[in-house]
Amino acid sequence: MSPLTWLTYVLPHRALSSAARSLAYSQQPRVKQWLIDTVVRKFGVNLAEAAEPDASRYPTFNAFFTRALKEGVRNPPTDDRIMAMPADGRISQCGTIEDGRIFQAKGQSFTTAELLGDENLGSLFHDGQFATIYLSPRDYHRVHMPCDGTLVETLHVPGRLFSVGPDAVRNVPRLFARNERLVCHFETEFGPMMMVMVGALLVSGVETVWSGIEIPAYGDRIQRKDWRGKGISLKRFEEMARFNYGSTVIVLIPANVGNWASGLTAETPVKLGDPMFEYKR
Repeated sequence: MSPLTWLTYVLPHRALSSAARSLAYSQQPRVKQWLIDTVVRKFGVNLAEAAEPDASRYPTFNAFFTRALKEGVRNPPTDDRIMAMPADGRISQCGTIEDGRIFQAKGQSFTTAELLGDENLGSLFHDGQFATIYLSPRDYHRVHMPCDGTLVETLHVPGRLFSVGPDAVRNVPRLFARNERLVCHFETEFGPMMMVMVGALLVSGVETVWSGIEIPAYGDRIQRKDWRGKGISLKRFEEMARFNYGSTVIVLIPANVGNWASGLTAETPVKLGDPMFEYKR
């Protein structure tokens, strides 16, 4: 376990994330530009892909971090049976949900019910499929729909804010089921699909296209919002949410729906719109 991962057990998660949020939204020119330039330099951010390639034009660090891409830089698969990768990043793990458990890393796993904050929702994905996609600070931080879907409900599940970097994933038990997260339940052509936006250390919030800021403050109980009948339907590749700092998105798919795209394994680098999963019709 790295010193940073060890420190996340004792550091005041909420105080650090609140401080990070203040910095991320600061409009002080020197502060915001220093933050932007540091991230661009340290992580090799490719601003040539951004709709606004001039780093000095962003009013805040958060505006830079949630930047849009140029049109045409990413595109969905041509075959409409192929689910699109929802984000830039790297596959942390993907595969089959075995006995209701999702594989995190060697010796580490958690249940679907724990992740979703609901036993009944967890049962929908018994023997189903999952993909965990890690977004690093260099990546595009908007998350898009893998396929067409209609929003059913969301659950804000409060929790810790451990780092979600590779060392933490290897060493923090049940990491993604312990961190604060927003569970988005969609109904699709093949049945239910879950998009789980997992928070992390210094993540100051999650925003959705249908409701804006979803995690404005820390809670102590699960908050469920019913979106049935509200007509919130999103097309494949359409933006659905964004992180106000880097983190992880987990996609859950029911059993017997289809197969993962060829070559998709742990540590695979991915881009928004890459083929992720082919489902049967």
